[in-house]
Amino acid sequence: MKVCIAEKPSVAREIAEVLGATQRKEGYIEGNGYQVTWTFGHLCTLKEPHDYTPNWKQWSLSSLPMVPPRFGIKLISNPTYEQQFKVIEHLMQQAEMIINCGDAGQEGELIQRWVMQKAGAKCPVYRLWISSLTEEAIREGFRQLKEQSEFNRLYEAGLSRAIGDWLLGMNATRLYTLRYGQNRQVLSIGRVQTPTLALIVNRQTEIDNFKPEPYWELKTVYRNVTFSATKGKFTKKEEGEAFLDTVKQADFTVTDISEKKGKEYAPRLFDLTSLQVECNKKFAFTAEDTLKLIQSLYEKKVTTYPRVDTTFLSEDIYPKVPATLKGLVNYTELVQPLLEKKLPKSKRVFDNTKVTDHHAIIPTGVPARGLTDNEMKVYDLVARRFLAAFYPDCEISTTTVLGKVDKVEFKVTGKQILKPGWRVVFGAEVKEEEANPQEENAVLPEFTKGESGPHQPVLKETWTTPPKPYTEATLLRAMETAGKLVDNDELRDALKENGIGRPSTRAAIIETLFKRNYIRKERKSLYPTATGKELIGTIHEELLKSAELTGLWEKKLRQIERGTYEARTFLEELKQMVNQIVLNVLSDSTARRITIESKPAEKPTEKKEKKERKPRKPRAPKLVCPLCKKGTILRGKTAYGCSEYKNGCQFRLDYAAYGADLTDEQLGQVLQNYK
Repeated sequence: MKVCIAEKPSVAREIAEVLGATQRKEGYIEGNGYQVTWTFGHLCTLKEPHDYTPNWKQWSLSSLPMVPPRFGIKLISNPTYEQQFKVIEHLMQQAEMIINCGDAGQEGELIQRWVMQKAGAKCPVYRLWISSLTEEAIREGFRQLKEQSEFNRLYEAGLSRAIGDWLLGMNATRLYTLRYGQNRQVLSIGRVQTPTLALIVNRQTEIDNFKPEPYWELKTVYRNVTFSATKGKFTKKEEGEAFLDTVKQADFTVTDISEKKGKEYAPRLFDLTSLQVECNKKFAFTAEDTLKLIQSLYEKKVTTYPRVDTTFLSEDIYPKVPATLKGLVNYTELVQPLLEKKLPKSKRVFDNTKVTDHHAIIPTGVPARGLTDNEMKVYDLVARRFLAAFYPDCEISTTTVLGKVDKVEFKVTGKQILKPGWRVVFGAEVKEEEANPQEENAVLPEFTKGESGPHQPVLKETWTTPPKPYTEATLLRAMETAGKLVDNDELRDALKENGIGRPSTRAAIIETLFKRNYIRKERKSLYPTATGKELIGTIHEELLKSAELTGLWEKKLRQIERGTYEARTFLEELKQMVNQIVLNVLSDSTARRITIESKPAEKPTEKKEKKERKPRKPRAPKLVCPLCKKGTILRGKTAYGCSEYKNGCQFRLDYAAYGADLTDEQLGQVLQNYK
């Protein structure tokens, strides 16, 4: 018999159905020459300290560092797991061949290899490597089964990660708990969780220590458009006032008008992190929520394998795209134009050099039916990103107008969308900044070079603002790039190599920080608790809390996976690091202690509070634009404007002239007097 082992019962059932195995047995499904069994995620784990020596059961500083001469695995103590393992062990010892059908990733490889080792499997082993659970993908995967040896490096990387986490976590947790803890409370330290906590603590320290400073900007309103002085910000009010006095004495003159046409590319396809970021921004889903939802969509066969860190597709996907598009039954109006002509094959979408084990998350083409509301929200994001990738680029025109008053130069830039291209896929959903009328993208009126006239100059006082607390979205990005916050996709790709944690584990790391009561959440913002702050303040070893240094360890794990770094070297370096940390902490002669902050009330209390909320007051009626009489008034970043500005309405009231804090009533009065 050929024994197939999947990571969970639901996946085993899908595989059994495709293979024609229909007879339900205790712990497996049999038929057509196959026996399909399953684990429940991890059945095995690395042994605990006391499994190596009884002396390590007792927590004591004298037993540190704990470094086993050889690491071993054991079955997780759970009656259900133990019963299932007996079934697996029996099947594997009788098998002619084993097919590892675990999740196609580092963790999936580790889970099944440990089970096979524990079961004492001796027969040949093959690997099923697929990116979706559709019938077609499973059949193709079984036609192209791979030798297990092809994935030895993947296993070595997974094993090195697990041993590294054990060495650092077990030793550092005991060390800091015994040295600095109080009231028998455990202080949990981890290779990824501690530098992630440090990111949040360091950001809060920046906010707490921030001292706002004033600066002044010279602006002038000419023909209802706000121009900014090219000199930039003034740090001294007197200097700004001197320029203000100068520009009050003369008319404004337009000195140059330039127009530049350009293109905006469709947003990248999703990897797991960018999907978690988008779901947190749009729906306030936690990283863990999003991972569960996209995993469910994968198991329902409507999206591809989710635990990926690339935003590209391999070139062999291109011929399959038309069939996938036809399966998007809820998006026929958007699909139809794509099927009428040859699909583009952009290097921004298809690039074999940017794809390793798996490609970006895309729909499979299986019609999305029977999804929950939240699953549908996530599916819709994935489907629209996929559709947008095959639409034309968005064509824009950027107009820059330069002006002069006396010798003081001014500038304004406006952006206009000429052809929306891929933007039609997202309909009314536009970026927040694009929905707000402001200098950088408002459609400008026609100006003529040399024209001149009166203007309203103003010296605007502004104060510097502190950095914002992390949200789950910005924290995920910071973990991905080892604390370097960047917006550029290409630069972010380069920094991913040194990111901390893996896409599949980052959500769990954030959840661990909540469970340990090291961080708390207010609305979307993340804040450290007193315990979290003190823990990071107590840790003096940069290797334990630096995102950058931890990112280098992550890079080495990726190199092990590629075969360019030795697992043995990685583990030797970790052992040396653990030795040094123990030595440093034991040498600390201070009597520092870390406060253990009690955890706040759990969610049921929050639900109760929600029920007791008073009903909302009815919203004030929207103010109608006095110029076009169609649109409503929006509050932008630098001006009040009309919602019809993209259709040509040029109504604009600049904050510089009218103030940014007008109430609806005050704004209504201004609009009544508008001519």
